[in-house]
Amino acid sequence: MKPFFAFLILLCCCSVLFAEEINGTVTSVLDGNTFEITLPNQETYTVMLHGIDSPEKGQNYAEQAKKMLEKLLLNKSITVMLKGKDRWGNRLGEVHMDGANDPRQELVKAGFAWTAERDPLPELEALKEEARASGKGLWKEENPTPPWTYRREQTMMQLKSS
Repeated sequence: MKPFFAFLILLCCCSVLFAEEINGTVTSVLDGNTFEITLPNQETYTVMLHGIDSPEKGQNYAEQAKKMLEKLLLNKSITVMLKGKDRWGNRLGEVHMDGANDPRQELVKAGFAWTAERDPLPELEALKEEARASGKGLWKEENPTPPWTYRREQTMMQLKSS
């Protein structure tokens, strides 16, 4: 049994050591939770913020979420800890900047993002509930449509029209 636990500890340590971290400048904000970062070697990555989902284009508060993320990140030097990819292959990451708050927390606190549909992070979930209780942003609406539901509805409408 001890060798098994030693293997697990080694595996955890290795995954932390090999977690990919990228540094660069945010050159574009695509929506309320997606941006492009350009590295010093001019390579560009598209990254979605891990653990949140902002309204889609066409939904209420989509533009406000995008503008807030632009204010927080655009043209700034950041570090992104990549957390893997979603089921569509999009890179997921956490942003770190000297002297600045986590942009995911700022978006959720302002009511411009939901926590992730699957496995929401407890610290973000608590902020979401505070924003909901205060009626901030999208929580001003009685029953706002989460972006994942909106995307599914749009897909179904496209299938019916084809």
